[in-house]
Amino acid sequence: MAKMIENIEDYFKGFIPLRNSVFLELEREAKKEEIPIIGPFVGELLNILATIMNAKNILELGTAIGYSTLYLASACANIGGKVTTIEVNPAHVKRAIINSHKAAMQDYVKIIKGDALTVMKSMDEVFDLVFVDIDKEYYLDIIDESHRLLKKYGLLVVDNVGFKDAIEFNKKISTSYNKWKTIQLFSLLPLHSPEKDGLCFAMRI
Repeated sequence: MAKMIENIEDYFKGFIPLRNSVFLELEREAKKEEIPIIGPFVGELLNILATIMNAKNILELGTAIGYSTLYLASACANIGGKVTTIEVNPAHVKRAIINSHKAAMQDYVKIIKGDALTVMKSMDEVFDLVFVDIDKEYYLDIIDESHRLLKKYGLLVVDNVGFKDAIEFNKKISTSYNKWKTIQLFSLLPLHSPEKDGLCFAMRI
């Protein structure tokens, strides 16, 4: 019988993707200030998904300091798309704007200050990809609006679904068989906050 790699968690932590100086700076700031970020593994995953989907219109809920935004924007820079990102914290909005300029990604990012659900209800665009990383207690509330705004077969990616506040979200989206095709994954995610957490991938039907 084939054997698994010994010390497998440490082994896979050795495959941290390369990052440029802006990402490394944001990682240092996030660690120092205890700002949760998705880390380079999930960041690269989002970048790859957006690229292979040719996701030219992306919606992000929860900008924070713009770490995940820049991973999505870098995909948009390659395929000619744009990220619209919503953040309720004014201080984070200012920093995200600065960071988009530092990374020379400002042309691919539109940052909206406001409550995610309120802003979503005012939108009538169609998005290819929606990424969610807001307070987990609001996850349940954004399911219907995400479905309305996504194109058919568009993708909803939700971070931190391993938290207790996401239980009802997980239950609803995984049983809405006529609206979503979903998978929930629990994984080791190095440099993610936290490193062991769940991700939800839901395709709009």
